[in-house]
Amino acid sequence: MTIWIDPPAWPAHGRLWSHLISDTAIEELHAFAERAGLPRRGFEGDHYDIPQERYSQAVALGAHETSPSNIVRMLQDSGLRLRKRKGEKGIARVLGVGFPDNSRADIDLVRSALPTPDTATFAATVYVRERSGHWLAVWSPRRQEWSAPGGWRESGESPEQTAIRECLEESGIALPAGVLRQVGYERFYPLADTTWPIGDGRFLAVYRADITLDRPTLNGPDGEPSRWMSSADFLAAVADSWWFPMAETVVTSA
Repeated sequence: MTIWIDPPAWPAHGRLWSHLISDTAIEELHAFAERAGLPRRGFEGDHYDIPQERYSQAVALGAHETSPSNIVRMLQDSGLRLRKRKGEKGIARVLGVGFPDNSRADIDLVRSALPTPDTATFAATVYVRERSGHWLAVWSPRRQEWSAPGGWRESGESPEQTAIRECLEESGIALPAGVLRQVGYERFYPLADTTWPIGDGRFLAVYRADITLDRPTLNGPDGEPSRWMSSADFLAAVADSWWFPMAETVVTSA
């Protein structure tokens, strides 16, 4: 396992930047960044952006110098590369996620205000916060976990309409269309041994809705409880889920 860094050559915010990666594991990369005193906000899902004044320190701590082209190649070879569009921020890349139907996928979690490709978007979810700062959590018997409301698109729906319908069905909360704003997406890469159950769908759109009521009454399906949780309680309830980095990003953002 090795940490790699390319020379500071990428201009932004009045300085030059390097990319710091691991060729094996994101956990190793985070551990190195912590030793180097690098802030977590510099993490871009598969690498850290390092300002030019921190380059020598990273090398002194053990980061191996290499070229930008090698950085990209090593990320691709390791399976850790997270693709994103301009203006987006990578949150995490999660490998080998298994689902109740026995399908498996590698998944990119991306923070973004850009819409997902419509024909490739198979599902949507919405994180709902009420006026006093509590978050809506619904229980999924199929997945046996708490989550934000969400589910698969139905014929003729837009992703936003899916999020609104799922929220109503799972909690009784009716969201007006104008309250939703896109905050990210999950992009799925089915693994070779998996028969993907939803055709060409690859994207799950992630929305946020801030409502002006104080913990309105919830009325979800029988046997599927829903509740309002504080930010800390919500994050604790979903801490073991593969999509936790997305939840953490949404809940801790302004």
